[in-house]
Amino acid sequence: MPTSSSHSARAHSFNAAAAQYAANRPSYPPAVFDAIEELAGRPFAGARVADIGAGTGIATALLHRRGAHVVAVEPGDGMAAEFRRAHPAIPLVRGNGNALPLADSCADFVTYAQAWHWTDPARALPEAFRVLRRGGALALWWNLEAQDVPWIAEQTDRLRRHYGEDVVVSWGSRAPGTSALPAFTAALETAATDVTPRCVREVVRWSRRVPLDIHLANLGSHSYFLVHGPERGAAFLAEERDHLLRRFPDGTVEEVYDVELLVTTVS
Repeated sequence: MPTSSSHSARAHSFNAAAAQYAANRPSYPPAVFDAIEELAGRPFAGARVADIGAGTGIATALLHRRGAHVVAVEPGDGMAAEFRRAHPAIPLVRGNGNALPLADSCADFVTYAQAWHWTDPARALPEAFRVLRRGGALALWWNLEAQDVPWIAEQTDRLRRHYGEDVVVSWGSRAPGTSALPAFTAALETAATDVTPRCVREVVRWSRRVPLDIHLANLGSHSYFLVHGPERGAAFLAEERDHLLRRFPDGTVEEVYDVELLVTTVS
């Protein structure tokens, strides 16, 4: 389990690499947003959405394009600056999920894309439910590397050997291939709220084909690279380039993801 200091260092590490993050991280397929709408029983079009831990705005922009009235909440200086540069028309406020700078019952959806694991669930859940209107939905999702794809499993093993089992995790203290649902369900059961939540899990598989340089830059934008310094990361990425060129001799990598989606409706 990571210490609070190491967890905080990883959470803030993205601010120095915000442009790299924005340029190389994967987006999310339309099927993820379709699933959220179906499970919530209402469309994003016309809905008021609070996107928490918005980062550089990858998910926020997609919500905006679906017709949502979305406000982004982001704690980091570097990420917020990149967000404002890329999405000047979308409102952004500074804050984090443990103490949302938003009014009671102001949102139809509260969303966390690749960000819930940086919160303290005991504080973040009551805050999300405070901000949600009755009948609203809390949606959390993560792009997870598909570990049943042989080359991805092999890469994960190399990362584990280079950085250690306690560092190479998909989020928080969760190892690759495990589900967020049990921990989240336990947090729901102990949350000090007056709502009756119902949580549903779905998994959406998708892929993208990118140049090798994009794949390596995406890899290098993860927190375990950022907190351990550029020299250690460069050594791994140089070796990884050789491994991947043997697997993908044309220099195009097919990244395969399973988006784990948790949608909690409240009544």
